[in-house]
Amino acid sequence: MSPDRLTRQLAFVLELDRLKGVTRRTLLADSSRAENDAEHSWHVAVMALLLAEYAPPGADPERACRMLLIHDVVEIDAGDTFIHDEAGNATKAERENAAAERLYGILPADQGGALAALWREYEERVTPTARYADALDRLQPILNNFATQGGTWKPLGVDAGKVAPLVERIRDGAPALGAYARNLVDEAVRRGYLGP
Repeated sequence: MSPDRLTRQLAFVLELDRLKGVTRRTLLADSSRAENDAEHSWHVAVMALLLAEYAPPGADPERACRMLLIHDVVEIDAGDTFIHDEAGNATKAERENAAAERLYGILPADQGGALAALWREYEERVTPTARYADALDRLQPILNNFATQGGTWKPLGVDAGKVAPLVERIRDGAPALGAYARNLVDEAVRRGYLGP
């Protein structure tokens, strides 16, 4: 083990601590506060393992778990871009690519390259594993919004039409979870948590 390698690895570990300070719009299920990126990443990574039986053929739930643990690391620099923020989403890719270069560049080349490749796979959503991971990343806020009776949806004026494309992405990555999300959204509209 080279001292420089360990120094770079631990520098990245300390950088990861900053993810705890990146606040998301989604509320915790108890409505007490907004979650942070580190909590979100952990939550969806655990979902990848717990819901593995719903992964599509060809998906690797353990790889999806690793993918989800690092999928939002770029938000240390780029910030969290709310899914319904059109202006923010226009510059998201550019901001996140620059962040990936800096952050994964902290690590030794072999590790930084491997994590950057895993992040890119997630972003491109071409593999069954990436689509499964993305489905979970889209499902978790829907679950939390249902649990909080529209805690993020209501104040931001999100309606079922804005959530429908997310449900389709869930269905694309995990059909059974997509069907569940569709039913949850329909019930959220029926209960008044989400506008029609």
